[in-house]
Amino acid sequence: MKPASRNLLRRRTLLRGTAASLALPAVGTRAQGDFFTRPITLWVPWPPGGGTDLSMRVLAEAASHHLSQKVVTENRSGAGGTLCMPILQQAAPDGYTIAQLPQTIFRAPYTQKVLWDPIRDVTPILQLTGTTFGMVVATESPIKTLDDVFAAARKGSAQGKKITIASNGVGTTPHVVIEQLFAKQGLEYLHIPYKGVAEQMLGVASGQVQVGVGSTAFGPFVDNGKLRLLMTFGEERSKRWPQTPTLEELGHGIVATSPYGLGGPRGLPQPIVQILHEGFRAAMLEPAYIAELARSDQQLAYLGPEEYAKACREAYAAEKLIVQRLGLMRRGG
Repeated sequence: MKPASRNLLRRRTLLRGTAASLALPAVGTRAQGDFFTRPITLWVPWPPGGGTDLSMRVLAEAASHHLSQKVVTENRSGAGGTLCMPILQQAAPDGYTIAQLPQTIFRAPYTQKVLWDPIRDVTPILQLTGTTFGMVVATESPIKTLDDVFAAARKGSAQGKKITIASNGVGTTPHVVIEQLFAKQGLEYLHIPYKGVAEQMLGVASGQVQVGVGSTAFGPFVDNGKLRLLMTFGEERSKRWPQTPTLEELGHGIVATSPYGLGGPRGLPQPIVQILHEGFRAAMLEPAYIAELARSDQQLAYLGPEEYAKACREAYAAEKLIVQRLGLMRRGG
């Protein structure tokens, strides 16, 4: 048995033996000794087959080993990745329901009316990684640079036809970045939101839309020559495509990586948080997970529960300023 697993077993035994003295409100009246006796569900708010979904499945398999209990992934896609929030809000804080927390949950409350709060209704467990985003066009497209995108938008507007740009959902980070870019240029475009990157990139490659912005789940399309990558949104150039410039390099002053992690329902007791944290912390260091992240040009960006909670609060405050600056604040918000 690996040291990490032995530590988890010791913590689990301690929790069983001291449940009454800890007086865990989230555990309620469960009998002592039945902690993690059934599968844990990890909700992924994106469609099956996308980069995040695939990496979460690899992580769940690894975590199953370290937690000595099966971690099952379920998908609830749509609404720009925010459908994990109603699930967490309604779930019992017992450790059996957790979710991937995308950046969009910190933005959505400012742009639309929601019944949940990303700080109040979530117990952060750990931050995992960030996302590399980029802009792509079909290989046959005459558009070869971001300036060409702007030129096509101007030409389209003059002809009464807006350029079409697909994102992986309304209010997602790629959508917000495009809003920032086009607002600075005084240009308009027609936004085509998709539920996930895989479907979106098929739309771009087939010519249904002119431009696509999303995570590097578009990588296989770029590598097989069906899509052309124009630029990425990271602070530095992608190691996978070092010849491709960043938005910041191009003089637009935008860096967007959308760090994400895992969270549980509000009121998740600290002993349970710690067990989940240790299990997934060990899982994220497994070679299989690191290799899966590399396929989407992602790297580990670990934060523990307290640090991740602080980062979530900071992200929520920062998103308000971005939404206000872009004029996207919902009425009454």
